[in-house]
Amino acid sequence: MVAPPASPLAEAREKAASARRKIAQGLNPIDERKRTGGVPTFGEVADDVRGALSEGFRNEKHKAQWKSTLETYAAPLRGTPVDLIATDDVLTVLKPIWTTKAETASRVRGRIERILDAAKARGFRHGENPARWRGHLDHLLARPSKLARGHHAAMPYEDVAAFTAKLRKREATSALALELCILTAARTGEILGMRWLEIDLDKRIWTVPANRMKAGREHRIPLSPRAVAILRRLERMKAGEFVFPGRARNKPLSNMAMEMVLRRMKVEDATVHGFRSSFRDWAGNVSNFPREVTETALAHVIGDKAEQAYRRSDALEKRRKLMDAWAAYCEPKTSANVVQMHRQTSSHA
Repeated sequence: MVAPPASPLAEAREKAASARRKIAQGLNPIDERKRTGGVPTFGEVADDVRGALSEGFRNEKHKAQWKSTLETYAAPLRGTPVDLIATDDVLTVLKPIWTTKAETASRVRGRIERILDAAKARGFRHGENPARWRGHLDHLLARPSKLARGHHAAMPYEDVAAFTAKLRKREATSALALELCILTAARTGEILGMRWLEIDLDKRIWTVPANRMKAGREHRIPLSPRAVAILRRLERMKAGEFVFPGRARNKPLSNMAMEMVLRRMKVEDATVHGFRSSFRDWAGNVSNFPREVTETALAHVIGDKAEQAYRRSDALEKRRKLMDAWAAYCEPKTSANVVQMHRQTSSHA
């Protein structure tokens, strides 16, 4: 009796088990395929390249993005022998998202190109790279610069104080994380990855190490009195190295934790990242602080390399005044505040 053919799932599991056995023996499955004359699939090369590159990534988010974008959008390529992938295959992946998710599509294209270049360098492909942009795909797809760029929806800065008042009525740790995110104008990953060893509450400074910053350089953030109060409260509940611990041991809150706060509060026209824009608009329209101070507060790189070389100071004390002023602006406007402000105004009349 002839045995029934193995299912695709069973074959995939066997291939994965075989690869694990080779790795356990100190062998690289892809190199073994080359030695025996076999050609690996796009998925196998992608996993190998991602594993090699991830050692140089600054944070876990970059690793996760590489994996998720390839598994989600380049899924049609994973089972294809890497030497058979052609331009039509790449276009099949890119066209559905090229105009609707322009930034993501551009990243996917770049990652496919890098994987195919790696395959060629290892002798599994020959000829031009079908994912190459200049002189190839630029003739077949609209230029990314011509597509509408997605911007993070931002809450008007005039509405932030009223939102803060509602936010403080929520007891969740994620609500405190969101308020601290607003007060410091930090990025989501910087807040959720915050560790107690980075904070000096006495000096009111939070020092984010270079490996957790987008620009790859250390960033000192002056903490307003309200920010310190939030951290003092969290310090009393301290459990592990993370300021905002998650459910899993030694892990921070989920990347979606603060976004979920917005959803539960029925905020549909703003994002967590958008509060950085709220801060910038306030600083430019309401405050008198120089643009350079605001940009430094946002951890943006200012000027060309020559200017950066001469800019030795991070203007910490100037930024402290800026962040204190922003925190005061974000403070809920209670009736007591209004009376106090009226008294101050009358005294100068």
